[in-house]
Amino acid sequence: MSRISYVNGRYLPHRQARVHIEDRGYQFADGVYEVIAIRHGRPIDYARHIDRLERSLDAIHLNWPVTPSVLAQVIRRVCHRNRVMDGIVYVQITRGQARRDHAFPARPVPSLVVTARSGRLPPAALLETGIDVITVPDLRWTRCDIKSIALLPNVLGKQAARDAGAFEAWQIDADGFITEGTSTNAWIIDASGRIRTRSLDRSILAGITRDVVFEVAAREGLAIAQEKFTLDEALSAREAFLTSTTSFVLPVVKIDGKPVGGGRPGPVSRRLAAAYAATIDAQMAGRAEAAT
Repeated sequence: MSRISYVNGRYLPHRQARVHIEDRGYQFADGVYEVIAIRHGRPIDYARHIDRLERSLDAIHLNWPVTPSVLAQVIRRVCHRNRVMDGIVYVQITRGQARRDHAFPARPVPSLVVTARSGRLPPAALLETGIDVITVPDLRWTRCDIKSIALLPNVLGKQAARDAGAFEAWQIDADGFITEGTSTNAWIIDASGRIRTRSLDRSILAGITRDVVFEVAAREGLAIAQEKFTLDEALSAREAFLTSTTSFVLPVVKIDGKPVGGGRPGPVSRRLAAAYAATIDAQMAGRAEAAT
């Protein structure tokens, strides 16, 4: 079965899906996006993702191309037509086609693209072995809280990680503090045993999984400190981990080739990973009951 994509009102074979060469997403990266995990055929934390998408649209002064309820129908149909039971759905909204000019077009017609693909999230082996990260300078713009499609610095960082045989690159700001990964949020359990992650500001994205982990930790009786941390603090930490829509909660066992803690997934990271997975399973079970 060939993949099916949605492009501006049409469901098309994936290989035939196109936008115009003067789409402002292509010309200027003038757009935003969301990646939503699918489990058992249903989106995880859907409402949170749509809320964040709306915040991103508002931040760049872009209107919805369709109503949120229509978008929900499109996402369901794309997942169904691609038979995605476990995987991701990608939603991208740009300012649409217009004559190339930096200023906004007078009457923009936003462009909407939705794709989906299958895949296990996250790979089970990585929960057992943990993952390696490297560090790179944070070269991004100053509005990282917007989920913009302008991702070139993230791409360069991710490629640097791949070239080094690592899973992810953690970015370091001009003051020497770790901001976040190229597609993940960064966490440590510091030398005193506190769980720490950077507080929300314009230098990081408000991760959906990050948000849920705060709730999971509270249920587990674990406090989280929203504090910056340096590379040295990360290297001396008891544990480290990262979170994202596609990685869930993954233990970090090496940073720049140096082991963190004992160089293997620690008890707090494992506990949070298991509790997060249980939360997702409960969410999916609840939706299944509601549908019966």
